[in-house]
Amino acid sequence: MNYSVSLIGRLALTGFILPALYSLPLSAQSTAQNTAQTPAGGEGFALGTIYLGDDDQGQGGSVSRTTGETAMQENRLTLEDALATQPGVSAISSGGGSRNEREIFVRGFDRWHVPLSIDGIRVFLPADNRLDYGRFLVPDLAEVQVQKSYVSVINGPGGMGGAINLVTRKPEKPFEGEARLGAEAGNRGDVTGRNGYLSFGTRQESWYAQISYMRRDSDGFYLSRDFAPNPAYPYQDEGLRRDSGTDDSRLNLKFGYTPNATDEYVLSYTRQEGSKSAPYSTRLPVSGFPGSGGGSTQRDWTWPEWDISSLAFYSHTALGTGTLKTRVYYNTFDNILSAWDDASHQVQSLGRAFNSVYDDHSVGASLEYGLTTGAHDLKFATHLRRDVHEETNYARPDHPTLSRIDPSERSIEETLSFAVEDTWRIRDDLRLVAGLSYESAEVKEAKRSSLSTGYAPLSVDALNWQMAVIQEAGNGGEYHASLSSRTAFPTLFHRYSTSFGTMVPNPDLKPERATNFELGYKGDLGPVAVEGALFYSEVRDLIQTIEISSSPTVLSQRQNLAKARYAGFEIAATADLTGTLALQVNYTWLDLSVKDPVTNGARITDIPQHKAYVKLDWQASEKLTLSPSLELYSSRWSDPAIGSGDRNNPIYSNMSGFALANLDGSWQASEQAALYFGIRNLFDRDYAVTEGFPEAGRNFYLTAQMKF
Repeated sequence: MNYSVSLIGRLALTGFILPALYSLPLSAQSTAQNTAQTPAGGEGFALGTIYLGDDDQGQGGSVSRTTGETAMQENRLTLEDALATQPGVSAISSGGGSRNEREIFVRGFDRWHVPLSIDGIRVFLPADNRLDYGRFLVPDLAEVQVQKSYVSVINGPGGMGGAINLVTRKPEKPFEGEARLGAEAGNRGDVTGRNGYLSFGTRQESWYAQISYMRRDSDGFYLSRDFAPNPAYPYQDEGLRRDSGTDDSRLNLKFGYTPNATDEYVLSYTRQEGSKSAPYSTRLPVSGFPGSGGGSTQRDWTWPEWDISSLAFYSHTALGTGTLKTRVYYNTFDNILSAWDDASHQVQSLGRAFNSVYDDHSVGASLEYGLTTGAHDLKFATHLRRDVHEETNYARPDHPTLSRIDPSERSIEETLSFAVEDTWRIRDDLRLVAGLSYESAEVKEAKRSSLSTGYAPLSVDALNWQMAVIQEAGNGGEYHASLSSRTAFPTLFHRYSTSFGTMVPNPDLKPERATNFELGYKGDLGPVAVEGALFYSEVRDLIQTIEISSSPTVLSQRQNLAKARYAGFEIAATADLTGTLALQVNYTWLDLSVKDPVTNGARITDIPQHKAYVKLDWQASEKLTLSPSLELYSSRWSDPAIGSGDRNNPIYSNMSGFALANLDGSWQASEQAALYFGIRNLFDRDYAVTEGFPEAGRNFYLTAQMKF
């Protein structure tokens, strides 16, 4: 987004002069904490939520939520950053490794085991489901739901270790709107990022409509002033992290028809557009850069296109004593991976240069019926999705004679799920939940092209089950215990990818399976609201990559060899200390291990064993709120900059723990206008979570908000 040089001045005008036109007093009872929990510009889109239990009653697992308003106030603009401070959730943020992919782990489970949805419709990338959470903006949402370990089978396939759902907004007034402008700056004062948001909505007696658009354009981030460039590899110097820029946007259109108090029919369209570069490791040579040292060079990759869209129809219809919900959707994923000759990203003529173009789409539907009979609340659901992946490789596109277009390859996979769940209200304070699902995945075509019929069709299936007991406590709290067995199917990438000739395909991969146990409590202990859980997961048939041949060529293969154990404890607490002070704190402990009969000393990377977050909200005056916070992370294992060269005998780097201090503030000039400002990494800590990829140093933000 190209803002003019006078951006800061415009923000100041928006934050201070425009509010004077709407000089309505702010209620003294409205604390920053309460404001953060109320979605701005409309309520959450209820038909787009995932099922967490009826009437706000727990379903047997732990849930975390964060609002788009909170993400905006803390300038946590991308999904992995917005969830990084939630208990039980770990994230890889700005460094991202050689693909610059932001990752989220829920109690140790990664993107292949924790489905991501927008308004309850899964975002699934048909080839490899290699989700980059940094491409998903948050401040324009109503909320983000995170289900941990125990996920209802009613929500569909894949919830082996959790689920994440992005809930868009829905208008609640006859007319409402909101505008925001934001800027980000590095520790040297230069503006590095710009973001804007605009929404309009109306809610009438029998219909409503909503439109919103957000865009963030970032030049990248500045490294800590303590960062010391590596003289052997001088590509990365002090200051701006080279090749860390991104550009992302999201458009959401929604029209709903509500003919009566119970029924609702909605047509929704969401489109995200993204592009990104990928920073280079500071510990390896960079091609085409003088003085970068010898040895093999790094990938020269960029992603000029990372776009998804979803056109969906939702319905909620009361049928006698039951309720019927449907979702029908058409999703697309358009992606371009460009490989260049060198770090200048100007020419694609060498043998390793290409443009890999994905043109994918998915068609799907779900049907859910719920009814109450006696003491039983019954739910039945079916989900069907057809994924089509089309890939075209444009080799050496700038070479005058050797450029070519390879035949497009096509793969088709269909996924089906049938699920039933019964909530038995044994007593007013005691519930038993049991669920069962059958899931199947059928590969109808795999890498078919005009020159090859590809791989033979195949199908796999799995049975999933779960149960939970929920006991309400006398003080309004709730105890729960749950046990579940869930699966995740291998992707086309896991089965068929050759990884540029280094991998032997394995179509016979089986589903991975996790057995999850959780014991938890949420409620009030005196003036303190507490939520905590003990959890334990056993994972079997985990897909692991092993070396199967070393001569004449080193070849590897993915096999169902590994077993993993994820155990831990998490606790979160909030308390109003005084009329103007509120405290939030959470802590997570994880004990993760993985082993297989071939790999020696395998470790789980990128996840710290200890993680804590503390935040204090201080209502300094009627208009001013200040919120200092502290993020604490213990050490973690990382893949090294230079590996062992032997997949069966890997080596790892131990990344030191660190603490990050932040300061957020807000000036509520009127009921309509506010200014948000803050500092992230207040003490300019130099740190990294992946070896060779340093993270952002001290950075500043300023956001002006106007509601109308």
